[in-house]
Amino acid sequence: MNQPGGSLPLTETNRPAVEVLPWDDHNRALVDNVRPPHWRNPQPAGRYNLVVIGAGSAGLVSAAGAAGFGAKVALIERHLLGGDCLNVGCVPSKALVRAARAYTSVRDASEFGVDVPAGTQVNFPDVMTRMRRLRAAISPVDSADRFQKLGVDVYFGQAIFSGRDSIQVGGQTLQFKRAVIATGARAAKPPIPGLDGVGYLTNESVFSLTQLPKRLAVIGAGPIGCELAQAFARFGSAVILIDLAPGILPNEDRNAAEIVAQSLARDGIRIFVGAQNLRLSRQAEGKQLTLESQGRPVEIIVDEIFVGTGRAANVEGLGLEIAGVQFDPSGVHVDARLRTTNRCIYAAGDICSKFKFTHAADAMARIVIQNALFMGRKKFSVNALPWCTYTDPEVAHIGMYEKEARERGITPVVFEHRFHDVDRSILDGETNGFVRVLTKKGSDRILGATIVASHAGDMVSELSVAMAGGLGLKAIARAIRPYPTQSECIKRVADAYNRSRLTPRLKSLFEKWLAWTR
Repeated sequence: MNQPGGSLPLTETNRPAVEVLPWDDHNRALVDNVRPPHWRNPQPAGRYNLVVIGAGSAGLVSAAGAAGFGAKVALIERHLLGGDCLNVGCVPSKALVRAARAYTSVRDASEFGVDVPAGTQVNFPDVMTRMRRLRAAISPVDSADRFQKLGVDVYFGQAIFSGRDSIQVGGQTLQFKRAVIATGARAAKPPIPGLDGVGYLTNESVFSLTQLPKRLAVIGAGPIGCELAQAFARFGSAVILIDLAPGILPNEDRNAAEIVAQSLARDGIRIFVGAQNLRLSRQAEGKQLTLESQGRPVEIIVDEIFVGTGRAANVEGLGLEIAGVQFDPSGVHVDARLRTTNRCIYAAGDICSKFKFTHAADAMARIVIQNALFMGRKKFSVNALPWCTYTDPEVAHIGMYEKEARERGITPVVFEHRFHDVDRSILDGETNGFVRVLTKKGSDRILGATIVASHAGDMVSELSVAMAGGLGLKAIARAIRPYPTQSECIKRVADAYNRSRLTPRLKSLFEKWLAWTR
């Protein structure tokens, strides 16, 4: 990893409890908020209604929500408040994605009749400085000071269960009536020969870069890999994208993934899928990757390697066995109400869910508050859980895929409309994408949907609200929306459903009626 340039010198008096590189004014402000150097843990007084372990999205929502109801709450974090999302996930990555889109708007400006001087380039150090500045500006929302003012006792240190209703942190013992495990997950290390020897980046280190790698290999063509591969390619890196699967975004709709693959290729990314026998070694010219892709041997030299091949649950060092909480390497075991095998302890977020999204963690935390504090019986369901991959174009999805519906014994009907004849998409120059909605045969009930569009993540919320409210395509067809917008594509899908109800018999009856009324 590149060493931070222009960073402030570290001395014994200004050294933070946790170092975030480069140590500039922005990261200093971030750490002052989410891991104050001179913070002193409070003295526990009596039993807590709720002790929350982990201050990522799930932990913060659990703590703030419980405190808002008047509960006595403790929040324990061993690293930085805000977790992955603020520090090494959603916030910094989307800052880079936006910068990359800004460059693309300039690069493609001539298509809109705008002349841009030749030679326009991305100033990568400035991109990263902007990211750090904005991350620091957002961090007060997750700060220790804010949560203290909300009435939460904030503890920094490693939490270890010392019994079924007690936790130790920093030499102190906290008694609880209920607890929430929200320790999240970290970047998983794949078993690639030579990986340790060459060194590599993950989401936990890539945002500390201050110089653009000239040549970058991205291992893992899931959402994280595709997003960062595209961003760095647009910044000017020569990027290769590698995955064992036969195509990128292996969990997504194949038509959607193919559109993204075409976009990545247009940005100059070389894609090697179906990769086998991947080996890494260090050479004088850089880091060498040797692999086979679709039966062809490939050798590539790069300057940096980014690994984005999945997440590993943070279950180590918590004393879960002492608390009677069952777990395995994939995470903590919970039931539909998010209770662990110790009925006094709940879990939320990446530590117990295969859907490792900030908004999923938020939703789970809200359920935990109801069930843990108020004897609720709320269950967590993924049937109406949306998600989005923030490539360009974006891919958003909610609910079931067609294959999944059939596996559940449901006969699906697919309604689809592409953006190529949607007026606003034509005017925006963003016609490469579609809206696909899955319904149950004989009903307008929405089972699932996929959207491929520049702002698919925003558009899918309309379908999310409809599914959560029990509304179908008939209701979407009745809704009036402003013209022109790209969301008209969703209405076109709903109109297609209405047309499907016009059977030959009905059409004949309508024709007879109209003829009679002339």
